[in-house]
Amino acid sequence: MIANSARYVIGGGVIVYPTETVYGLGANALDEQAVMRVFQIKKRPLSQPIFLAVSNFEMLKKVADIGREDMAILEQLFPGPVSVLVKKKSIVPDILTAGSPIVGIRYPDHETALRIIDLAGPITSTSANRTGSPPPISAETVSPEIKDRVDEVVDGGKCKFGQPSTLLDLQKKEIVRPGAGLDRAMKAISESRD
Repeated sequence: MIANSARYVIGGGVIVYPTETVYGLGANALDEQAVMRVFQIKKRPLSQPIFLAVSNFEMLKKVADIGREDMAILEQLFPGPVSVLVKKKSIVPDILTAGSPIVGIRYPDHETALRIIDLAGPITSTSANRTGSPPPISAETVSPEIKDRVDEVVDGGKCKFGQPSTLLDLQKKEIVRPGAGLDRAMKAISESRD
């Protein structure tokens, strides 16, 4: 099932995949047309950026420009239920970031997600719901309007946290959106200031 899901992603398809926070919509994050499909499935305005997910630090360095000090913070946070805003590299298409030089990155702590990303990554990281609807926390809670428009739903059981990740602006060392992993993000910020 994992190899199959990765094949869909590599071929420009979109899947629903589990993470420790909520279920996400996964497509090749470096393929503009695949990213556009994610926007259409979510009915998300193109002005609202979509994050991407990586499965290791090497992949992270390919898509983001990160200094040594920031990498030390990320090593405390990743893998885990925290997303970070960092400077993107030119390999990341502008459609993903709504034209911004900043990209949101997630490195999930979920075996199924990591195995898919290893094979197909980096992939999009955005909740598998219509924009404005509650995010699904199990394969059963993915709505029919999403299920019917994706190539595959990967069932990884119930999400450990059941809420979106905390979002951290790495440049400003500020929490933009509290969520799962908030304590971990706060600790990493305070230790970076010491």
